[in-house]
Order: sequence, then structure tokens, then C-alpha cells
Amino acid sequence: MSFMRMLSVAIVFFLIDRISKFWVVDILDLASVGQIQVLPPYLTFRMGWNRGINFGLFNMGDDGKWVLIVLGLVVVTFVIMWTRHARGWLVPAATGAIVGGALGNIFDRIVYGAVADFLNMSCCGISNPFAFNIADIAIFAGAFILIIFADSGSTKT
Repeated sequence: MSFMRMLSVAIVFFLIDRISKFWVVDILDLASVGQIQVLPPYLTFRMGWNRGINFGLFNMGDDGKWVLIVLGLVVVTFVIMWTRHARGWLVPAATGAIVGGALGNIFDRIVYGAVADFLNMSCCGISNPFAFNIADIAIFAGAFILIIFADSGSTKT
């Protein structure tokens, strides 16, 4: 049952990520346009191709994408195996978010050669130079939930 919960959440986040990237990259052609003001100054679609790990850190270039794909698949496999021992719904949902987000970014690396980042948020006179995507939100939210609720008794010991 835990696996099915995790799988369901992973599929939902993967699909939301894919649909959002298809819409922004292909339909809105953000790769050519570069930037679209959505709710200025708070939300801008700004095209970024992440060839690194997070926020473009440790840019590994075109050759390194396969290292990051394999690393991502190892992490996904580990998270899936770890979730087999989970009880309840919180841990499977959180790990499903991580798996769905990771698979979304892995898909990008295979198809585009880099992760498509497009969400840029700024506020209060601070201009944020970084962009992210729905998969990143899913990974962050899932990891945050696991960290906060790790000792809540939702996994077997």
C-alpha cells in the first residue's frame, strides 16, 4: 500500500512537471523569448538551462549529464526501496514527491541535455538571479517533510 501511495504521488508530480515544462518551453517558446513577466515583480518566467546540480552549481556540461542521470536514478531507486518500509501516508507522499520531481529532471537531461528551469521569484527590492521548476519544488517539499517528520513514527524501525 505504501508503494502505491508513493507511486501515485510520483506520477502526479511528474505529470505536472512535464505539462508545465511543455507549456512554457514549447508552447510559450520561452527558450527563444527568454523572459515573460507573469506577476511582476514577484513571478517571472525566465528560461534557464541547468547543466549542474542545483542552481547550476557544479556545471558538468554535456558529457557530465550522464553522470547526473545515473546519480538521479540511484537516488530514485534508494528512495523507492526505503519507502517500502513506510507506514501511513505522509512518508509515501513525501517520497513520491521526491521521486516524481527527480524523474522530471532526469527526463529533461535526457531530452534537452539540461534541466529546464523557468520559475523566477523576486520580492521586496531583492532581485533573485536563479530559476527553478515544479520538479524542484516537489523535491524540496518532499525532503522538507521527511526532515520535519522523520521521527514521527511513520516508518518502521
